[in-house]
Amino acid sequence: MPQNLDLFPIGNCAVSALIDRGGRFVWACAPRIDSDPVFSALLGGLEPGDPAAKGVWEVVVDGATTVEQDYLRNTPILRTVITDADGASIEIIDFAPRYQQFGRSFRPTAFIRLIRPLTSVARITIRLRPTADWGARAAEHTHGSNHIRYLCSEMTLRLSTDGPVSHVLEERTFRLEKPIAMYLGADEGFNADIGATCNRMLQQTQEYWMDWVRGLAVPLDYQTAVIRSAITLKLCMHEETGAIVAAMTTSIPEHADSGRNWDYRYCWLRDAYYVVQALNRLGAVDILENYLGYLRNIVDRAAGGHIQPLFGVGFEPQLTERFAPDLPGYRGMGPVRIGNQAFEHQQHDVYGQIILSTVQAFFDERLLRPGTVEDFQNLEPVGERAFQLHDQPDASLWEFRGRANVHTYSAVMCWAACDRLGNAAARLGLADRAEFWNARAAKVRETIDKRAWNETLGRFAATFEGDELDASLLQLVDLRFIEARDPRNVATVAAIEAGLRKGSYLLRYAIPDDFGAPQTAFNICTFWLVEALYLAGRIDEARQLFEEMLARRTTAGLLSEDIGFADGELWGNYPQTYSLVGLINCAVLLSRPWISVR
Repeated sequence: MPQNLDLFPIGNCAVSALIDRGGRFVWACAPRIDSDPVFSALLGGLEPGDPAAKGVWEVVVDGATTVEQDYLRNTPILRTVITDADGASIEIIDFAPRYQQFGRSFRPTAFIRLIRPLTSVARITIRLRPTADWGARAAEHTHGSNHIRYLCSEMTLRLSTDGPVSHVLEERTFRLEKPIAMYLGADEGFNADIGATCNRMLQQTQEYWMDWVRGLAVPLDYQTAVIRSAITLKLCMHEETGAIVAAMTTSIPEHADSGRNWDYRYCWLRDAYYVVQALNRLGAVDILENYLGYLRNIVDRAAGGHIQPLFGVGFEPQLTERFAPDLPGYRGMGPVRIGNQAFEHQQHDVYGQIILSTVQAFFDERLLRPGTVEDFQNLEPVGERAFQLHDQPDASLWEFRGRANVHTYSAVMCWAACDRLGNAAARLGLADRAEFWNARAAKVRETIDKRAWNETLGRFAATFEGDELDASLLQLVDLRFIEARDPRNVATVAAIEAGLRKGSYLLRYAIPDDFGAPQTAFNICTFWLVEALYLAGRIDEARQLFEEMLARRTTAGLLSEDIGFADGELWGNYPQTYSLVGLINCAVLLSRPWISVR
């Protein structure tokens, strides 16, 4: 069958990979998540297991009949068991090492595969075929007695192994009679017992992740789903800088042959705000603290001026869009894009998201670095930009490429920026600044109430003086701009449900955009609808819709960006942080309290 998004992420907050249902590495970029893919088969246009596939790392079992996969409990460590027709089976343990060492976090640009016989003796073939120049060519290689060096585009990878190197080089089929350890990382010598060291790394990595999960304040219900989502959100963080990417992939189309193929391997300040908001609900302050460092750098570099909606994980501002002509694309549905033109956009909601992400630091006593008066003063120019731009046209959070309006969501985010600065000033004892920002927030609110409310239709509109519907209007309650039971919100929710709901799913908007009419639903919007139903007292409906969304997850327990109306097929980049945020937020909302089990 064609490649699909039933993929398992592994990673260590420095590097990540996606492994398919056959146990094959089909996507991984190195040395960073926004680098050239060293495993590019996901976009190679061939079906899984095609002998001609490049950009893949697979273990082929002769006569394989079944494949079973699951993560080791509460970790991103994947176990794959493959059994042949005679009952011989092997297991493959895949992970990226991650643990504390020498007083710091050890998270190398490296993947480990442990291949072990389980029952009888299976015959296997190892195919390790990294690519370079965005799939244009197989990476050149050299080798020694226990290693192979692959000259990829942005780094040289070295495979160190205690298995026969010639078997890997020649893709020779052989009997797996004893365990094999494979360490694929930076071009450095491996001056230790490979098998023993990789097994020690496995144990320490497992202990790290289980300890991290143990510190999460998960809801009573839906624990497994929440834990898997939280782990995956953490994998989307580039810990060295604190950046949080929107997804691990590029160019998975929003629907078949749509041309809506985008590169999501960058840090959208909007998406990152939603990630830290969701993880804060689970008590994962480590990610918030790292991300706040990233934001402080972005704010400093802006020097009170324009802030673009997304950056590279190393703060890179230029993300010029180009194509990878040698990759046919997911299921052959190109183009494959590198970079994202949205970095050029005016998206005014970004100023609110910066302040909403940062304001917790002024209140949270747990943080190693609480917010200071100096931090507040550095944020004030961001608030000033929000105030000045709240009634100016932008591309909206949906990043329209061919039109601009004054979008209600962006204006409300600008209001939130002023409002939360007022809260922070009061917390810091800066009474005059609190009064100043509260007055600005009141002025923005007055503008929104006047210009976003459509008196004729009796509801809020997506644009000032407009009549469009937009799922982002469901966020007015979450942003505390309006109460859930306010008649204006009730009317707006009813209109959104009538105009944008397709069965169990919710559209972002229904009007055609630069690429035509939408043909799939945006998963985060459906979760926003779940929240709205709950807050309207329609709790049974909210729970039913939420559990339908849970049923649409991949075997790994994850979601992509979009979903088909008719068949529920997942589309769009994967795993999508927005979607996992929605899952966590709704699970927390719908769960029974822990006190109920006492």
